[in-house]
Amino acid sequence: MWCIQAITPEYRKRMYNLLNLYSKEYNPKYHLIVMDEKSKQLLEDSRPAIKGRPGKLEKVDGEYKRKGTCNIFVAVAPSIGRRVIKLTDTREKG
Repeated sequence: MWCIQAITPEYRKRMYNLLNLYSKEYNPKYHLIVMDEKSKQLLEDSRPAIKGRPGKLEKVDGEYKRKGTCNIFVAVAPSIGRRVIKLTDTREKG
């Protein structure tokens, strides 16, 4: 995750240019596609949960086993209501 140290005039100018681009009417000649990537840690419960009973809540152990990482890639075309999602089985350098 990244953090903005300061909102400079240059940052503000670029932000408003981007917001202006997002607000434009749909034009089939120019497709607006937004992409993002997220790495996620894969976890597995180390013990099964104890089922709840009437008057008792289900009990879940907080311990887990790490099962690697994966990537989630998302491409969105908001003006036409379309999105494509791709998951990878592992997270590796290409």
